[in-house]
Amino acid sequence: MGTTARTLRALATALLATTFACVSGAQPASAQSTCFGDITGDALVDGADLAKVLSSWGPCPGNACGADLTGNGFVDAVDLAEVIVRWGYCAPSISTVVPPTGPPAGGTVVTITGSSLQTTTAVTIGGVPAASFTVLSATTLTAVTPPGSLGAKSVAVTNLGGTATKANGFTYLVPWFTVIESAPDPAVVTNAALRSAIVATGYPWRVRDNASQIEMLLVPPGTFQMGCIVPSLYYNCTPPERPVHTVTLTNAYYIGRYEVLQAEWQAVMGSNPSRFTKANGFPGSTTRPVEQVSWNTVQGFLTATGLRLPTEAEWERAYRAGTDAPFYAVPGYPDGSADDNIVNIIAWWYGNADFRSQPVGGKLPNALGLYDMAGNVWEWCSDYFGQYSPAAQTNPTGPSTGVERVMRGGSWVNGPEWARASGRAPSLPENAYDTMGFRVARTP
Repeated sequence: MGTTARTLRALATALLATTFACVSGAQPASAQSTCFGDITGDALVDGADLAKVLSSWGPCPGNACGADLTGNGFVDAVDLAEVIVRWGYCAPSISTVVPPTGPPAGGTVVTITGSSLQTTTAVTIGGVPAASFTVLSATTLTAVTPPGSLGAKSVAVTNLGGTATKANGFTYLVPWFTVIESAPDPAVVTNAALRSAIVATGYPWRVRDNASQIEMLLVPPGTFQMGCIVPSLYYNCTPPERPVHTVTLTNAYYIGRYEVLQAEWQAVMGSNPSRFTKANGFPGSTTRPVEQVSWNTVQGFLTATGLRLPTEAEWERAYRAGTDAPFYAVPGYPDGSADDNIVNIIAWWYGNADFRSQPVGGKLPNALGLYDMAGNVWEWCSDYFGQYSPAAQTNPTGPSTGVERVMRGGSWVNGPEWARASGRAPSLPENAYDTMGFRVARTP
């Protein structure tokens, strides 16, 4: 910087010191800037921004001119000083890294969001240069992770204005799944908003758990109304389903596409506790859900596989798949339905199950591609059973203590009211009946 420029900066600094404190509510012109003083939005505070200030000099109601950096309704000497003091390239910032995990072999495509990324010159993961990176806009770039050691690593983005670092921004993990299908199939995930939300997580949509060989689908984070929002046609809302409350799940999670099968249970645990087996005269037992498993017994399966039970909130969000209706969406009912007669095409219940559980996948799936969320066997959740609170909740896990655990979805011996999205029942964790099974979940 020359002598004249240094003198101007010194004068501008002095001006700001004496006048800026008198300006209330000073804010960057966020609509057009990537850093304070960058009026043109090119990640560079330079003559173009200076010219914008000079050409806009005077009253600027509502910051319509974009050059009122201090937000006082005028473009004046203070705005001019702001530009001069911040002269040069804007330093970058990092907001998110998605996905935040990947294998140590490298090769994971991560999307980095932030600001002033258009002049990026380098991206590193744990101090190692990314295999490649592509700048998409001032706020987004993609990078391919290099090979790295297990554990959390910092992510750094460097541009002509400096370096931004996100501590523990990416973690190298040994993958627990094998990808079956990366992007959601529009013929299965029929809701476009859900498809976009799944893709935005950066995780594959359809995977197979390596330890158990269970197929799992991704549920994106989001906010939904939990509880009996409206009654179904023939059944009113019950006290355990109320009050309706807002729930936000901030993390994506995987959930079993089907209820856990007898064959899957036996492969891990060595025996089959179910009633509806081939040995007992029920064909197709390998594709029927395992039953007669207590909440306590299920813990052994989960320990052996590294999987977990879904929370009650995760279970209901997965069932609803973007709907507020009592019963989930199927072809012809894109917003779900309140008609209890729909259970005949989505669930095995006492009206059609022939007094037994049935092979999974025999009824229509919901808008996420999940089968038998309604009917067939009750599904254990991780939560203690308790009454709802009207307060909004984030990532709820249920009461901290209790006696009974939550079951969801209804079974082959129950009526339509239990097959609703909000239907819930308590049971002692040692209970193990032929109507009780479970579905697994896992955090990516």
